[in-house]
Amino acid sequence: MGSLNVEKRWAFPLVISSLICLFLLATCFNMGLVSSLHTINQIFNIFQSRINQTTEDLIHTFSTINRNLNFIEHTSKLEWKADKRAMPLIVDPGLYSTTKADIYWAMPRRSLPTAFKLFTGSAWMVLTRSFVEYLIWGWDNLPRTLLMYYTNFVSSPEGYFHTVICNVPEYAQTAVSHDLHYIAWDNPPKQHPHTLTLNDTDHMIASGAAFARKFKRDDPVLDKIDKDLLHRKNGTFTPGGWCSGKPKCSEVGDLDKIKPGPGAHRLKRLIARVALNTKLKQNQCK
Repeated sequence: MGSLNVEKRWAFPLVISSLICLFLLATCFNMGLVSSLHTINQIFNIFQSRINQTTEDLIHTFSTINRNLNFIEHTSKLEWKADKRAMPLIVDPGLYSTTKADIYWAMPRRSLPTAFKLFTGSAWMVLTRSFVEYLIWGWDNLPRTLLMYYTNFVSSPEGYFHTVICNVPEYAQTAVSHDLHYIAWDNPPKQHPHTLTLNDTDHMIASGAAFARKFKRDDPVLDKIDKDLLHRKNGTFTPGGWCSGKPKCSEVGDLDKIKPGPGAHRLKRLIARVALNTKLKQNQCK
């Protein structure tokens, strides 16, 4: 499992369909190079921090669960999103322009679709290779149809994947309505989540979530996560079973050695709970 280093800012707003195209393009590239990759952490996860678990905790945990599960928080209750997201028509300059530009609105508005059922949810998810291959190949044409539909949809990353998976019976039964993230909201909720600080540390750890958002750049809580949970020092690699040499981790030892820590147990408990709801078909594509 590698890391992605983003060198430049996005050439488009994060609320539009260009991100879906970016994800599918990057996934085609990645899957061509890494044929043994089974679980694909959705590309939007580059905008948050991994908490609670080291990479080895994640590898260990995912190696012990059903690999067919897609962790994607979803609901068919659109509520205000029906009027503000699904019915307006937008044009996304990111699809054809190399410079950053805001979306613009088109008229007339459209009605809600009847050929498929709309779902919405978190833009952060963990998807299986099987499902992502279906998105790319689209052998029954539904992913392409929905991709065209969501091209003119505000905040399409919050609906495209959810609508595809829940309209395909084969994959609907694999959808776990949880995004493995810790996200806190203010009361009353604002447009963006509550910015996490040191005061949120205990709740983050207790959640068992693998990821969290959002943080301020260089906030002290990130240093605490590095030190107490990931055991990283001064921006170095997270230590693990691969560590060898003196000083510790100065050499690469056995790459197949996995040394899970307490974070793996917390994540396992979380996954066991949310996966049980899926087994009982609670909150699954409803």
